[in-house]
Amino acid sequence: MTHGTDYVSDADRTLAETYEEPQRLDAFVDRLFEQPTLAAHASKYLLDAIEAAGTRTVLEEGEYRTRYRFFDDPHNDGEHAVLGNTEMLNAFVDDLRSIAAGRGKGEKLIWFEGPTATGKSELKRCLINGLREYSKTPEGRRYTVEWNVRSATAEDRSLSYGVDPTAADDEHWFASPVQTHPLSVFPEDVRDDLLSTLNETSDESVPIRLETDLDPFSREAFEYLEERYRNQGVDSLFSAITDDRHLRVRNYVVDVGQGIGVLHAEDDGTPKERLVGSWMHGMLQELDSRGRKNPQAFSYDGVLSQGNGVLTIVEDAAQHADLLRKLLNVPDEGTVKLDKGIGMDVDTQLVIISNPDLEAQLDQHADKNGMDPLKALKRRLNKRRFQYLTNRSMEAELIRRELTDETTVWTATDPDQRDEKVRQPLSVSVTTEAGRTRARELAPHAVEAAALYAVVTRLVTEDLPTDLDLVEKAVLFDQGYLQQGDVRRELDDFAFEDDAPDGTHGIPVTYTRDVIADLLQEGSDRHHPELPVEDVVMPRDVLDAMADGLFEAPIFSTGEQSEFESRVTPVREHVFGRQESDVIEAIMADRRVDEETVAEYVEHVYAWETGEQLTDDRNDPVDPDPLKMKLFEVEELGRFHELDYDGNRPTEDVREFRQENVITALNRYAWEHRDEAFSAADADLTAIPVLTDVLEEHDWDDVRRHYEDLDPHAWDDPPSNTETERVKSTTIDRLVDDFGYSVASAELTSRHVMSQVSYQWE
Repeated sequence: MTHGTDYVSDADRTLAETYEEPQRLDAFVDRLFEQPTLAAHASKYLLDAIEAAGTRTVLEEGEYRTRYRFFDDPHNDGEHAVLGNTEMLNAFVDDLRSIAAGRGKGEKLIWFEGPTATGKSELKRCLINGLREYSKTPEGRRYTVEWNVRSATAEDRSLSYGVDPTAADDEHWFASPVQTHPLSVFPEDVRDDLLSTLNETSDESVPIRLETDLDPFSREAFEYLEERYRNQGVDSLFSAITDDRHLRVRNYVVDVGQGIGVLHAEDDGTPKERLVGSWMHGMLQELDSRGRKNPQAFSYDGVLSQGNGVLTIVEDAAQHADLLRKLLNVPDEGTVKLDKGIGMDVDTQLVIISNPDLEAQLDQHADKNGMDPLKALKRRLNKRRFQYLTNRSMEAELIRRELTDETTVWTATDPDQRDEKVRQPLSVSVTTEAGRTRARELAPHAVEAAALYAVVTRLVTEDLPTDLDLVEKAVLFDQGYLQQGDVRRELDDFAFEDDAPDGTHGIPVTYTRDVIADLLQEGSDRHHPELPVEDVVMPRDVLDAMADGLFEAPIFSTGEQSEFESRVTPVREHVFGRQESDVIEAIMADRRVDEETVAEYVEHVYAWETGEQLTDDRNDPVDPDPLKMKLFEVEELGRFHELDYDGNRPTEDVREFRQENVITALNRYAWEHRDEAFSAADADLTAIPVLTDVLEEHDWDDVRRHYEDLDPHAWDDPPSNTETERVKSTTIDRLVDDFGYSVASAELTSRHVMSQVSYQWE
């Protein structure tokens, strides 16, 4: 049995593993030669944190790419994962690698820009979560210094911000308010020599750099101790100042306000207050230092002060456009001022996040023929653009996240596995006006329909081949290939433009979420004597609501409303095809051709083409059987009829089919496996598309052949003891057991499909 003390013990263990005992400066230096990365400067530390999480492979925009797991928010169970935009995030990591190594871009401000609801805020949270958790690990420890000048004298002088001088000894230790790097304590020439030796002994590809001196707060403590011991005639002055009675190195957990600075849209104050902090005027008189302002009386609550050592984020940067020009010199000079005579070195990675409105502000003087006052700022901004997702499966994943508390990141790269997740239903609990909880079902393909429609509105037609529509482009981007009849076309078969503006506009996920949320809350007017069909939201309900709501949503222009509405019809057709396929496969579940039958057909065709013989059950040689091949092609494939054969001998059309669809695929498979002895029996049947269809898919012709008395017109209420009643009962059971439908959604889906099929059945 679990007790409360067990959780307390777990918490004790977690904190014990997170924090270390403070250590001497020389002990910290010794440790650096064992683990040099502990001394990493800001950009390298961020790079190390990202790389430490490892990588995985993703299928995105039809291509397999390497993605850093850090952006999946693994330490937070994926709650703030950044879905998609992998190519852009990889470019960001490349930027960090260049900045950290000092190979350029050091003067740049990294700018993440993009439409609303594209993942920019998730990136901010992901960075904060990832850095916080990385700093708790042994390899990601982050260190600063703390001071105690009280121990040098009995006089009432301390860095206590007014703390009672009679407090316990531990309360006389004060950490650097801006997380100053422990090595900044050393004189510059000694520090440079130390870093040079450290990098020579390290196998890190990115060397450690440190170009910051002590922060003003720590400088005040250092100078006070230096003056006191110099007056006492102490020989080893640096040793006395950094004795463990006065200075110790401790680790801290990186978080907002401690290594991470975040400037929000609503933050106000003067530029200096927002950047570095403000003077506490009540303390100035008490802490006057040699006739000037004492840095101990400074608040250090500005974004650069809080972000010193790791990361500084300016969120909703359009609200702080006045600050951007003041940040220009921070990356390359690495310094800011508290006051006229008091400067502070800063080591932080600057990141700016904005919607497209910032770009409009920056371009307001662009037509002034080279006299643009913002030209220098724009030159320093290194823009990385967030885009709307153009992968159906990722958009479906995002929609589910928006509607539920699902946070697990979908990591499957196999298109079939992702397709299975996309089509799944979703159950959501809603609260009625009476205060009761009611379960609503988004039927299979409903989330998929919403995701596909959103993606289709984000794709451009400029580079669309004449034989491809936008739905097919969306499917191609999602799975990397298109199956068109017997032909499989890979992404490389299409000449899409690399810089096509796919994902730059379209329906945002927030609109989709709100539309579906309203549908879930409103209910429907459907009725059934036995099944709760009123609780089911069908794919067509979602698509109708999304299209109808375009003209009332203020986020869309008149042109977008018309354009997006025109794109819903092909999505409806595609989703209906998916529902239709489910119903057909459920009907034909007991009629599926087994792999042995297909394999036997392949062996006979191969032997027929090559003039070889087969062996029977007694291992005696036999000729390929023309009747077996004919029956398979007529009854199972449904490709030919009796008139296509001369007796059992194939006509030219049948010969051409066998050679182009079976033999060619076998030859290709044999070539790909040419280092092995090949026989038709060894072939992977999924390498032959036309046979994959036989194994996995059927059509209405198959249904007609096997169920001659089936009447789609009677599907809603079939007469008793008829084939239609028996087929419907089995179909509903199969949809529930094998396809994830509820009985209610299976009833609605099969009715919808059969109502459409009945018009063309005869």
